[in-house]
Amino acid sequence: MGTTARTADRLLDAVQAGVTIYDLGRRLTVGMPQSPNHPAFGLTLPRRHGDMVRADGGSAANDLLVMGTHVGTHVDALAHVSQDGRLHGGADAAAAQVGGRFDELGVHTVAPMVRRGVLLDVPATLGLEGCEAGYEITPADLDATVSRQGTPVGAGDVVLIRSGWGRLFDHEDRNQYIGKDSGVPGIGADGAGWLAQRGVHAAGADTIAFECLPPGKGHSTLPAHRILLVEHGIYLIETMALEELARDGVHEFTFVMAPLPLYGATGSPVRPLAVVSRG
Repeated sequence: MGTTARTADRLLDAVQAGVTIYDLGRRLTVGMPQSPNHPAFGLTLPRRHGDMVRADGGSAANDLLVMGTHVGTHVDALAHVSQDGRLHGGADAAAAQVGGRFDELGVHTVAPMVRRGVLLDVPATLGLEGCEAGYEITPADLDATVSRQGTPVGAGDVVLIRSGWGRLFDHEDRNQYIGKDSGVPGIGADGAGWLAQRGVHAAGADTIAFECLPPGKGHSTLPAHRILLVEHGIYLIETMALEELARDGVHEFTFVMAPLPLYGATGSPVRPLAVVSRG
């Protein structure tokens, strides 16, 4: 039996022995909180049961879905952000989008991910339920969290940074989670540099913008996006559900995610999973 076959058997054995799966994606619903910069999620039924009934009595309903690719839990492709007219790798942003799509850095180029995942539960380290509005998570906070959890971050990992802000996602006032007036916690330029120095493959957070938003500033400046997407080619995953992982103290896991192969798009809805063995 070859090495590949033996590896496949070990992976299958682990799955058959039993795994716990944590769903890290938000449910897509009409009216959910989202960035004001993107088309909203909408779903309708053009055909309902009974509109057309077959001779045998059967009937089928169908749906029409309209949404931006940066709504709900989603991944940012490298084409999503430019700096001074340039994309990751130095490509001319204006030239790259001729034809209405990004052939080179669109989300169709983001390969499915099956990688080591690490949850950095920053509020737990700080002794808080959640970080305060507008709080910038520092490299010192990240180092302290790694030390407390015993989960070093290495090259190729997917790192998920919990701020605790995700507790507000289902608040009756959607503006609480959006946080334009209050600000939103997250990393800043220094925290992005911390991730880039460790060569992570992707980084995620439980907020819309991934990074810290000062009170009243909204999405006016996003330095972490520039550092991670443009300068280092690190994918970002936003609006994640991280509370269940944190509740169970799961800080290390197999991370599984696959974007839709939307040719030339700047992002894609995703449903990431954290998988841990029950053994």
